[in-house]
Amino acid sequence: MDNRVEMKAKIFHNPRCSKSRKTLEILLEKGIQTEVIQYLKTPPDHKTLENILKMLNIKPIDLIRKGETLYKELNVSKYQNNSEMLLKIMIENPILIERPIVLVNNKAVIGRPPELVLSII
Repeated sequence: MDNRVEMKAKIFHNPRCSKSRKTLEILLEKGIQTEVIQYLKTPPDHKTLENILKMLNIKPIDLIRKGETLYKELNVSKYQNNSEMLLKIMIENPILIERPIVLVNNKAVIGRPPELVLSII
């Protein structure tokens, strides 16, 4: 009898991103039941973002895509020490959230490179 608990994952996914697609592919190849959240259509709320940051053990500025045009347009760098403002910016502009983010059993990883997901499954 198999007593293992079935592993479930959540991925904050952008189907247009090759790293996000590859990370999802790895999860599915490993047979992990995965909830796909297209975060551009359904952005995470404040509490969800805070929990993700805690699990990743990073600051809000470290979850932001600094290469996006919007990052420069909004002058996001001036808020790098203002966690609340950065959370607000990410919720209002989810394209700025680094991707993909995978959550499994209260652990999280950013799938860059996609193989990093293997460290939490």
